[in-house]
Amino acid sequence: MNKAELVAEVQKSLGADTSKASAERSVQAVLEGIKKGIKKDKNVQLIGFGTYSVTKRAARDGINPQTGEKIRIKASKAIKFKAGAGFKAVL
Repeated sequence: MNKAELVAEVQKSLGADTSKASAERSVQAVLEGIKKGIKKDKNVQLIGFGTYSVTKRAARDGINPQTGEKIRIKASKAIKFKAGAGFKAVL
């Protein structure tokens, strides 16, 4: 499912009186809320769906696949998603 399909599904869930533009704004608002929550609190927990959290990746050694040269990869942050029990039950 891509974003356009998600917007169509939200529009269908909200009813026939909801416009596509309104559904798209709703989806965008949720995505922006998740981004702001990650930036501010480093954690967004949606009960029944899952948890987004920030994890730290340590610096490590790697290999440039084009040249085979050994390189040092800097430490960084990544966003991790852990599915909740209600979401896992769908599978």
